Amino acid sequence: MTVESVFPQLEPLLPRVQKPIQYVGGELNSTVKDWDAATVRWALMYPDAYEVGLPNQGVMILYELLNERPDALAERTYAVWPDLEALMREHGIPQFTVDGHRPVGAFDVLGLSFATELGYTNMLTALDLAGIPLAAADRDESHPIVLAGGHAAFNPEPIAEFLDAAVLGDGEQAVGEITDVIAAWKAEGSPGGRDEVLLRLAKAGGVYVPRFYDVDYLPDGRIRRVVPNRPDVPHRVYKRTVMDLDEWPYPKQPLVPLAESVHERMSVEIFRGCTRGCRFCQAGMITRPVRERSITGIGEMVQAGLDATGFQEVGLLSLSSADHSEIAAVTKGLADRYEGTNTSLSLPSTRVDAFNVDLANELSRNGRRSGLTFAPEGGSERLRRVINKMVSREDLIRTVTTAYANGWRQVKLYFMCGLPTETDEDVLEIASMAHEVIRAGRAAAGTKDVRCTVSIGAFVPKPHTPFQWAGQTAPEVVDRRLKLLREAINADRSLGRAIGFRYHDGQPSIVEGLLSRGDRRVSAVIRRVWEDGGRFDGWSEHFSYERWMSAAAGVGVDVDWYTQRERGENEVLPWDHLDSGLDKEWLWTDWQDALSEQELDDCRWEPCYDCGVCPGMGTEIQIGPTGKTLLPLPTVRAALTPSG
Repeated sequence: MTVESVFPQLEPLLPRVQKPIQYVGGELNSTVKDWDAATVRWALMYPDAYEVGLPNQGVMILYELLNERPDALAERTYAVWPDLEALMREHGIPQFTVDGHRPVGAFDVLGLSFATELGYTNMLTALDLAGIPLAAADRDESHPIVLAGGHAAFNPEPIAEFLDAAVLGDGEQAVGEITDVIAAWKAEGSPGGRDEVLLRLAKAGGVYVPRFYDVDYLPDGRIRRVVPNRPDVPHRVYKRTVMDLDEWPYPKQPLVPLAESVHERMSVEIFRGCTRGCRFCQAGMITRPVRERSITGIGEMVQAGLDATGFQEVGLLSLSSADHSEIAAVTKGLADRYEGTNTSLSLPSTRVDAFNVDLANELSRNGRRSGLTFAPEGGSERLRRVINKMVSREDLIRTVTTAYANGWRQVKLYFMCGLPTETDEDVLEIASMAHEVIRAGRAAAGTKDVRCTVSIGAFVPKPHTPFQWAGQTAPEVVDRRLKLLREAINADRSLGRAIGFRYHDGQPSIVEGLLSRGDRRVSAVIRRVWEDGGRFDGWSEHFSYERWMSAAAGVGVDVDWYTQRERGENEVLPWDHLDSGLDKEWLWTDWQDALSEQELDDCRWEPCYDCGVCPGMGTEIQIGPTGKTLLPLPTVRAALTPSG
């Protein structure tokens, strides 16, 4: 049966809300397919505001892949702001997609991509507005399968009550296989109902269905074991890994936002994975191994994306873009190709020890210089050994001096507070480093008109990292250290006025810590917070620490036990049955190395350290050099208009 658009009911309400443009759809390169022609229909949600969700590469890739299939369609939905939520409830309008404005509850799958755990309450709002029961156990065949992906899905236990399924790792192949399973089940007349289709997904491997696993607890609250309650589901669920990125050149037609978004650029992912081994970094650990896109593949994607969007900036994305084995050839080839146009290149985050004058010159060849961000992470050399971020103070000063000498006037430095073994002295070294950066920058630039922004985030231990056993620093300790740091930066007025200071206080990080390392008992906290009005917890103006602490106390969850307690080697962790490829013994050894301040080199260039990923996943590191080049295309300058 054709599902009608709710836009006729929605449109009269839009003048009464902020930023109504975010709800109307119709973006360049968006797709609305014939509902009746599709067998399997996906609603893809990034559980945050449109301005944050639309640029998300993961959602964009899956949206395009699914819509290329003749038997499937995909539409997008985002979290609605509280002003529209209230009006939707008042007028009986359900959660809708921005493409066809179809009710989310009518789709076969609601796929949520979680980059952060602080989007969990937004998920509950969307489910409730869509008329989907919050608890997975209360749903029937008329409701969509609620499926989670993204980095937070590597421990979906805190939202296990609300999820039907979760996918670990890369989604390109997974969504195709899930679509095939659902299509076959529907073609057979949906035998066995919802339970049967979920069982088929679980048996196929690579899809985690929480209802098919039971959790037993020890008297002290720790987990005794997590075991399947069906004989035909796997004891461990493995992550998905796409190996040849050149075979997946998506998105080919990137979406262009109608409203202002957090990233106003066309982005190309130049490689996946990271083997630098930063011990705090979940993204680097769970996306191993490194898989580079070829220089020609990058060039083709850039050209196709610019043609399809009209953007004037190209972001070369990865966890550490300057580590691409052919980054010099990539940037030079692209700079040659687009010289004389308004197309600029950017590396959103650059390693201190990978930035050099040649790279700087290529990135600024057309005269436009976006800001540079470097992430030393730890304030002192000792602390950087603990976290395995092998960057010396001399490296940093040399790098920022190069940047200032080549015309940059603004550099951002990112650090974390609350790291394992951290002391006040480690944090205060950030101030002296920032002062030295300004002195070196003024000398290199020959002017006092240089700035440095110090940005501090509170450390949160994450699953599948060597720090998954660490106790989290109490929020009052983090806040006290940040106060000391601010005072130290401003102690020298002549230097301090050139240093911006931005920080996130310790309270939101405690909530993130509860959600990132929690188990199924935390679901009750999330539900209580949502019932009490919790929305958009990743936004400081909407976040309430008191609401979270009150909810936890109300359902008997000890937040300190989940966050500040150090775990033992043999403790069963809530995510141990979810296989990221990393060997738990290797992670523990690396945690011990961290405590003894032992560094570990990058296995791209050094012998294998037996982390477990390559043999366990049947994968291998894929890096260049390929020996290929990006030949300049004379037609590019003629084809592009002066405006882009």
